[in-house]
Amino acid sequence: MFLGPDGGEIMADEPAKTLRLLADCDELALTWFRYAAGERGPDLHIHKRHTDAFFVLTGELSVALGPDGADKVRGRAGAFVAAPAGVAHTFANESAEEVTFLNIHAPNMGFTDMLRARRDGRDEDAERFDQFPPPPDGGRPVSDATVSLPGEEESIGGRDRHLRVKTSRAELDALEIDCEPGFGPDPHVHAREVDSFYILAGELELTLGDEVVRAGPGTFVSAPPGVRHGFKNRGPGRARFLNTHTPADGFIDSLRNE
Repeated sequence: MFLGPDGGEIMADEPAKTLRLLADCDELALTWFRYAAGERGPDLHIHKRHTDAFFVLTGELSVALGPDGADKVRGRAGAFVAAPAGVAHTFANESAEEVTFLNIHAPNMGFTDMLRARRDGRDEDAERFDQFPPPPDGGRPVSDATVSLPGEEESIGGRDRHLRVKTSRAELDALEIDCEPGFGPDPHVHAREVDSFYILAGELELTLGDEVVRAGPGTFVSAPPGVRHGFKNRGPGRARFLNTHTPADGFIDSLRNE
């Protein structure tokens, strides 16, 4: 899948918010959000069978965690918050400026079906999604969530690249990669995981099957299991992008052991 900066299936587009679906497969649902100042997300909730994660692109996003939402994270560009199954959470734009962010559901668990049902007015179908009010005991502790703010995350250095680990759990590995010209693996395939890229700055040369394309900020690429893919920074400057593997399949662990 290759999508330009304005690509994706439109799920909502109104003054208060825009929602574009970028990835829809069993392993991953990834959406691009724009929230106007003051726009709020759903009521506090949990998911029983998947992780819900947020990566801030511009502006400031507030993510509330815990049974009463009292643990609040306010994150600007580069902030990453992941609520695994059982952790109560919600999100909102409580700032005076617009915010844009990526929302990741891993695995999908019907999230994209729910979005289409709501868009098309099929509310009864939307209710089947894996989303529930917090249980009486409040759910899993907030400490089970991942909060990764810029400058505070695990860092994996290298001669020609710098990796910032956003989260590493069985269902999702996510890292921000900042690399010099010349960096990038040869074309390859993964047997189990979906390998996805959202370009934040600079340009990458991307191999997708037998095709080679050059892409800049806002481009999204996703390669399902068995699909040949690769990337290279051909310059002239550095490139920076978010990379996710769903499921993780030990990807970040392999980088730590290099």
